Amino acid sequence: MTTLGLLGAMDEEIALLLADMESKETLLHSGITFTKGILYGKEVVVCKSGVGKVNAAVTTQVLIDRFEVSAILFTGVAGAADPELNIGDIVISSSCQQHDMDVTALGFPKGVIPFQEVSDFPADRTLVKLAEAACGRICKDHKFIVGRVLSGDQFVADHAVVKSLNDTLGGACVEMEGAAVAQVSHLNNVPYVVLRSMSDKADGTANVNFAEFTVEASRRSYEILRDILEHWN
Repeated sequence: MTTLGLLGAMDEEIALLLADMESKETLLHSGITFTKGILYGKEVVVCKSGVGKVNAAVTTQVLIDRFEVSAILFTGVAGAADPELNIGDIVISSSCQQHDMDVTALGFPKGVIPFQEVSDFPADRTLVKLAEAACGRICKDHKFIVGRVLSGDQFVADHAVVKSLNDTLGGACVEMEGAAVAQVSHLNNVPYVVLRSMSDKADGTANVNFAEFTVEASRRSYEILRDILEHWN
């Protein structure tokens, strides 16, 4: 049976998945708790990566090496970089890139990893299409787009920075893990997709919006992921 890796960065982002799982078995690797089980008829491993790119990279590699997952789906919240996005809207990753990879002083474009062929890691088209179909069924009150997810080890809350990231890198949203998941998946030839529900506008009001909308946004991401699994062949 195909095993799918389901990732979230925070407890809120995986709690509903864990609640629905059957035949659960918990294992600890590299200080991270992984829960194996059955979810909507599919064999899955669910885990919380922790915040930041290093945590996300380690968790993704363990999923691939220890659990031999055949695909990785990362769900959670993000700040909107596309000015057309509002709180509750969804971004499905077309690709993921590190916005804090900056070697411009040596002549490399911002976001480019020196001496590496790929810096903007494309999501799996089949997974993207499954996510689009799920959003079409689930997101009645909010819109969804397929766009570039930008990741960095910083909580972006400055309007000028957000505008720059959207203008220069074409980012639809900003978060702290997706590009690490994407890079590790790419290096291991494992398909991935990132699903992000906008919990704030990344415009300096995140301290007001984030706590209020994280639970709501996480639930919406969970519903989309559930729909994807239910339609997975």
